[in-house]
Amino acid sequence: RESECVRERERESEYDDGWETEDEMESEQDDSELTFSKHTGSVFCVSLDPVSNSLAVTGGEDDRAFVWSVSDGDVLFECTGHKDSVTCAAFSCDSKLVVSADMSGLIKVWKVENKEEIWSFEVGDLEWLEWHPCAPVLLAGTADGNVWMWKIPSGECKTFQGPSCQATSGKILPDGKRAIVGYEDGSLRLWDLKQGNAVYVIKGHDGHQGALTSIACNKEGTLALTGSVDGQAKLFNTSTGKVSRVTAVPHQCFTCDTVLLFLCEQDSNSVESVGFCNVLPLVAVAYLDGTLAIYDMNSQSLRHRCKHEVGVVHLQWEEASAVVYTCNLAGVVTLWDARSGVMMSEYCGHSAEILDFVLNRDASVAVTAGGDHQAKVFCLQRPDR
Repeated sequence: RESECVRERERESEYDDGWETEDEMESEQDDSELTFSKHTGSVFCVSLDPVSNSLAVTGGEDDRAFVWSVSDGDVLFECTGHKDSVTCAAFSCDSKLVVSADMSGLIKVWKVENKEEIWSFEVGDLEWLEWHPCAPVLLAGTADGNVWMWKIPSGECKTFQGPSCQATSGKILPDGKRAIVGYEDGSLRLWDLKQGNAVYVIKGHDGHQGALTSIACNKEGTLALTGSVDGQAKLFNTSTGKVSRVTAVPHQCFTCDTVLLFLCEQDSNSVESVGFCNVLPLVAVAYLDGTLAIYDMNSQSLRHRCKHEVGVVHLQWEEASAVVYTCNLAGVVTLWDARSGVMMSEYCGHSAEILDFVLNRDASVAVTAGGDHQAKVFCLQRPDR
């Protein structure tokens, strides 16, 4: 899903005649504290170092990735040598390593301390990539359906073969022993990373009817939430594979054989992002039509429907509250109180869509990646939670 969006963005840029509209030249307001402007194309991804939250890494359409300081925007080093748009860039769990990966499948790992490349590998067209939550291990999914796992820097490798279609999304569970992978055909597999086998497969009626776009899990790793281009978000138990489901723009709901169904008002919608609240039994689902839906897992019902004027790209919950953040195609970061469904505040500054964003540990800072060739740092207000 991410790679398809990037390809579309690149096709659009081929027909850019160099003229900027008034909206593109200057946003009406800029609430950011700092703008990072080293990229010369759309910025597709952003990540913060998990230990200090003082460094960001961004990757973009210009085939470049930068590691830079959140406080002043100074570049620590550039991740050089990529051959295509850098769509994945992230720090390892101890912040000692950073990975940059482009759409062609070239993956590079850099040691932050000495700014040197320590490992590289090339796979097929890359769909997604993420670090293991507690070890220097990478997991990546490719367009041929394979999932790769490497120990860094030794390069010791395992592959997990799925169906003959794209491995469109993946998530390592908090225990570090299992990973959920979603595929273009709508199926999901829970992989045992040590044994290399699929513990179970969810497909057909229990699976999705289109490519998976997003996967999240709760902090215990007992529940997973998946989103798809079919407009459905499905909640399932990671131990059993038992599924409940929710779908786009909920209209009515009923239960059948303990499976919860939310029927939708329209068919042509897509789930863009999903996530769990850490402090209340709530999940959030963001849709392409601009809906942010908050569901209560205890009552198995829609709690709030929060509307944006444009499509939502990504959502993220605060670690220690029931506040959920969204970024959208209008270039705005919005804070929502999931308990009341009320919009708390908005942060503007981008003159094009926000393609990714990340919060620091205490949610005092958001770093965004935009289609306007910029990354921005926003200092967030701290209303009472």
